Amino acid sequence: MQPIEIVEKMMSKDSFSRWLGIEIISVKYGFCELRTVIKKEMTNGFTLSHGGVIFSVADSCLAFAANSFGKIALTKNARIKFLKTVKINDIITTTCLHKSINQPNFEVVIRNQNNDEIAHFKAEVHFSSELWG
Repeated sequence: MQPIEIVEKMMSKDSFSRWLGIEIISVKYGFCELRTVIKKEMTNGFTLSHGGVIFSVADSCLAFAANSFGKIALTKNARIKFLKTVKINDIITTTCLHKSINQPNFEVVIRNQNNDEIAHFKAEVHFSSELWG
């Protein structure tokens, strides 16, 4: 399967990513770029984006990039470093570029509509022997 076919298949069953309003901008082998808009129901008690929302969008980006190689890939561990606050109506873009299926460590950069980095997400994945198809 081609990377975009894998991601479309994943998205078709991923209710949470669809609830997040994730738009797929680009998918290639080892690469994914996603976009979403922060809505009121995604905010915390400070009317800022809930950190879990940003984490989840980054995790989806990681999952799509990792699985684009054609093997079923699952996140083993992940962490995020928040750099700036995110508000209602901010447009969030996540980008993951990974060069080798032989390397399990991935990084995702999260930016706002002004191209400011708002968070860095790092994760390790497990590549199974099971192929998409």
